[in-house]
Amino acid sequence: MKESVISAVERLLDNYLEMNNHRKTPERYSILRAIYSMNGHFTIDDLKARLAKDMDFPVSRATLYNTLNLFLSLRLVIRHRFQGSTKYEACYDNQSHCHQICSVCGKVTEIKSPEIISAVENLHLKRFRKDGFTLYIYGICSTCQLKMSKRRKTTGTKSNNKNTSKK
Repeated sequence: MKESVISAVERLLDNYLEMNNHRKTPERYSILRAIYSMNGHFTIDDLKARLAKDMDFPVSRATLYNTLNLFLSLRLVIRHRFQGSTKYEACYDNQSHCHQICSVCGKVTEIKSPEIISAVENLHLKRFRKDGFTLYIYGICSTCQLKMSKRRKTTGTKSNNKNTSKK
């Protein structure tokens, strides 16, 4: 992530902590830097591993959850609930985007769709200011489709062999 983005989110955190008389702890800033150095979606475990291994700054799960909740309220992080798992994503200076989610394997892929972005931007809502959006599109990925078609062919061949042997 660009150093300018990390500086900007640190300034936002500084301002919030000062205005609300909260402590500026090294844990909060290390977690923020770790989040903004990760690409794409991450889990709590991914973040914990990044802090411990790459940054040599281990923190407790409670500290991670509390800090992520703070970052969620500041809109520095967004939480996604993808098919039985919770993932997070840095969202400052992040364009609105779509996710395609395989309902078989759970694989999540971000897609850019100018048509959808344009449609949402041009959408007029009463008494509501849009800040951004995330769209989830569920379906079956090509890998799972291939596995399913191979299974059908294998199962179909076995059942056909049983039918022909009875004749």
